[in-house]
Amino acid sequence: MNGIFIIAHAPLASALRQCVLHVFPDSAASLVALDVQPNMPPEETLAQARIMLEQLGTSHALVLVDVFGATPCNVAQKLVDGIHTKLITGVNLPMLLRTVSYRQESIDALVARALVGATQGVMQVAVTAPQNQTRRSNDQDQHEHQQ
Repeated sequence: MNGIFIIAHAPLASALRQCVLHVFPDSAASLVALDVQPNMPPEETLAQARIMLEQLGTSHALVLVDVFGATPCNVAQKLVDGIHTKLITGVNLPMLLRTVSYRQESIDALVARALVGATQGVMQVAVTAPQNQTRRSNDQDQHEHQQ
C-alpha cells in the first residue's frame, strides 16, 4: 500500500489530514502531514520531511503539496525520486479523498487518480437550475453553452 504525505503551509497540511481522517479513520497510518512553519529554514523542513517519509514505512509514497514554487514544493522536490515517490502540487480535499480511496493501486495509477480527483472536484455550482436563472444584460458571453 502506498503512503500519502502532505506538505503544506501551516496549518493546511494538518487540517487536510484531519478532514481525510473524518471520512477514512482507518487511513491514519498511511497518511502523514507536515505543516511548514513561517521562518523555518528549508534545510530543517527537509530534514523533518525525510524523517516523516521514512516513518511512513511504505515502499512507495505520493507527496502532495499546496503551491508550486513555494517552500513546501521546493522541499518536496528534493525529497522525491520520481520512481518510488512522486510529487503533485495543488493539493485539495477531493484529490486527497480520491488518493486515500485508491492507495492500494500502483504509484503511477495513484497519481492519475489524484489528478482526476482534483480536477473533477473543482466546478462552478449553480444556485438554482440553469433554466430558472435569469440572464443579466451585462453578461459578456451572450451564447448559450452546454457541456
